[in-house]
Amino acid sequence: MSESTREGIMQCGRNISAEEVVQIRETVELLPGLAVNELAATICEHLEWYTAGGGLKVDACLKLLNKLESEGVLELTKRQRARRRKQFTRNEEIIIGSRTDPGSKIEGTVGDLEEVKLEVVVNREEKKLWNEYIHRYHPLGYKNPFGYRLRYFITCEEGRLGCLLFSGAAKSLGARDRWIGWNEQQRLSNLAWVINLSRHLIFPWIAVRNLSSHVLGKIAREIEEQWQKRWKYRPVLMETFVDPEHHEGSSYKAAGWEYVGMSTGGGLVRKGERYQTTPKKIFMKPLAGEFRQALCSEQLTGGVQE
Repeated sequence: MSESTREGIMQCGRNISAEEVVQIRETVELLPGLAVNELAATICEHLEWYTAGGGLKVDACLKLLNKLESEGVLELTKRQRARRRKQFTRNEEIIIGSRTDPGSKIEGTVGDLEEVKLEVVVNREEKKLWNEYIHRYHPLGYKNPFGYRLRYFITCEEGRLGCLLFSGAAKSLGARDRWIGWNEQQRLSNLAWVINLSRHLIFPWIAVRNLSSHVLGKIAREIEEQWQKRWKYRPVLMETFVDPEHHEGSSYKAAGWEYVGMSTGGGLVRKGERYQTTPKKIFMKPLAGEFRQALCSEQLTGGVQE
């Protein structure tokens, strides 16, 4: 066992103690006939290692098993290496078709529209259509989201007005993390309760004043229930990035989002692999009054009760 393993291992926000590493190795040796997904699920049950939604943290455990095997702490059998779960695939090719051609121009104010709705995208065909709209009209294009996420269409009686995407929060943001006040361990443990508005698109042919801020206010009132329904827990905080070269962020301010500072423009994707982009404005929107207390606590589960 390596020196680092003797001191324990930090994996996906959880400290795996040296004693637990020994238990994991013993479980691997005792259950040579299990495929690795079933093995990981068994280990998660023993460690009481769960996702924010209450499910077994199998993906994190699979990464841990790979790490322990690479360090020579344990050795998986051929059967244990046989993954049954479908492997992640590359983004499907998006073919632009007539169904996402520009619609009739809609002008005026939010008050001129019938009720604006935020419809969760559920079925496969709707997802493909949403992907096509984002790929065609959003400056950042489409990238396959992973982990926790929710897609929305913004609609009214006259048709679709735009798209939203919420996904996992940025792993580390100095300005955000200082604003929240959590330490590194709390951040690693509780990051799932912060969600990121990673795509916000009003279609180019929609010229409705105050629509963007109206949508931002509406989603803040609705997303907790919808996230709970889909992922079995309630987020307590939203974040987003605004490129100051293109936008001031006025719609976020109008909807009660708070500007907390700038991103550095760089970060770590994974060990040894960094990314670089232009600095962005960071805006935050609490979903619960006691969000700081929740995020700075230990073993946060299920969200905050108002």
